[in-house]
Amino acid sequence: QLQLVESGGGLVQPGGSLRLSCTASTGTLDDFAIGWFRQAPGGDREAVSSISRTGYTPLYADSVRGRFTISRDNTNGTVFLQMNNLKPGDTATYYCAARRGLIGTMSPGEFFSWGQGTQVTVSS
Repeated sequence: QLQLVESGGGLVQPGGSLRLSCTASTGTLDDFAIGWFRQAPGGDREAVSSISRTGYTPLYADSVRGRFTISRDNTNGTVFLQMNNLKPGDTATYYCAARRGLIGTMSPGEFFSWGQGTQVTVSS
């Protein structure tokens, strides 16, 4: 069974950067497309980015395109989300999730395994 673990969240000032990591405590990420999602208090879960199993064809939400970069290191079984120029509106709990198949999507319902989340707070 695949169990995902996120790390790298924290408190950062507006304009700052964080890098989130997603690894597997059981199983391996190599066989799955991976997505990053976020949920703010009182809000719906929204897609942030996703990446294919081989690391190609990244997808981004309009709200983060140009500021966030998704990548993966299959040698070490890790998917990263580099977040630059963070804004208060990026404050949320960030989750990574796995999808069977080659390509990533931006539909939460297509992902079958989710991590517990890591908190990102952007505030001065």
